[in-house]
Amino acid sequence: MRAAGKATENGLRRVLNEWDPVGVADEVQDEYDCMLAPLLRRLRRGTDQAEISDFLRLELKDHFGLTPVPSEPERVAARLISWWTANGQADRTRRQRPRWSGRHTYRTSGSRSSLRRPSVHSRATNPCRS
Repeated sequence: MRAAGKATENGLRRVLNEWDPVGVADEVQDEYDCMLAPLLRRLRRGTDQAEISDFLRLELKDHFGLTPVPSEPERVAARLISWWTANGQADRTRRQRPRWSGRHTYRTSGSRSSLRRPSVHSRATNPCRS
C-alpha cells in the first residue's frame, strides 16, 4: 500500500480506536481492522452519514455481538465523515487521478464529454474513406 493509503488507514484506525465500542483498544490496536476496508470504500465513494451509520450498526450487532445505543452509530458516522473531509480527501484525489498519454484527445459533443482515442481508420489517415 502506498504511503498516503497507509496514513489514511492509520488515521481511520485511530478514529475507530477512540470510539472503541468493545472496550479493548488499549490492549488490542487492530480490533476494528475488519471495518477499515469497508469504511474506506464507503468514504471514497462519498457515502452519506445514514448509510455509514447503518453499516456500523450492523457490524456492532452481527460481528461484535453488541446492541448499540441508537444514537451511537450516527454520532460515529458523523465523526468519520468529518475526519474524512479533513484528512482522507488527499488519499481519495490521489487514487482518482487519470493517467494521460499523448494519443488520447478530449472532446465535447452535445452535453456529454468523452475521452476518445484517435482511430487508425480515420479519414485523415485512411485514403479509402472520403
